[in-house]
Amino acid sequence: MSTSIAQRHQHILSKLREKGHVNVLDLSQELNVSTVTIRKDLKHLEHRKLLFRTHGSATPNNPYINDRPVNEKELLRVDQKQRIARYASGLVESRDSIIMASGTTIIELARHIKTVEQLTVVTASLNVALILSRDPIIEIIQLGGMVRKSSSSTIGPYAENLLSNFSCSKLFLGVDGIDPDYGLTTTNAMEASLNQQMIGAAQKVIVLADSTKFGRRGFSRICNITDIDIIITDNEISLPFIRSIEEAGIELVRK
Repeated sequence: MSTSIAQRHQHILSKLREKGHVNVLDLSQELNVSTVTIRKDLKHLEHRKLLFRTHGSATPNNPYINDRPVNEKELLRVDQKQRIARYASGLVESRDSIIMASGTTIIELARHIKTVEQLTVVTASLNVALILSRDPIIEIIQLGGMVRKSSSSTIGPYAENLLSNFSCSKLFLGVDGIDPDYGLTTTNAMEASLNQQMIGAAQKVIVLADSTKFGRRGFSRICNITDIDIIITDNEISLPFIRSIEEAGIELVRK
């Protein structure tokens, strides 16, 4: 198929709208041109601010995330986080032993947890521990170590070593980015390492993430998307990401 520059650009942008991302090799085969030509096309479209290039592919939005303090992030998408947290709280069962990581949606989950029987919570989040400490039925194990000030949570080898002694039923995990191809990410390498240990200590991994986290990438990779069991998000998630998540065999809940 012989195509003009304008036709190629139209095809690329159409694919982006349809799938949420495009791959250089796939476009090269579809349009019967070299990968060099496709990369030039992507560069031209990026200069026009129509997409963002990543390694071997492109996305419609800037995928890279800057770290921001937790008190700033708590003010963003409050309604969506509350709906996600409300649903997630229903997955906490009596006499459960759970891990709660860090992040604003995890903090919101702590506010929604109501217990009638014993509950054990292992957490890295200082805010989660403070909120749950008001409930006399909840036993809290606060992971120690270095305090990451931007997230008000602990990180480092002390926290990781303590986790090696536990086996919990569920992990509730907040992330900074979810990319179906690259996996789950956060903006801090030590937090990513701790999250990996949390995944190893839990029987089921439940990710709480509003729809803005999809198609984004933080500095540090936590795991493959297939390493998790459930994603709870809001109903604004785009169709291409819904398809990718469901094709990976992961339960997707939209609230």
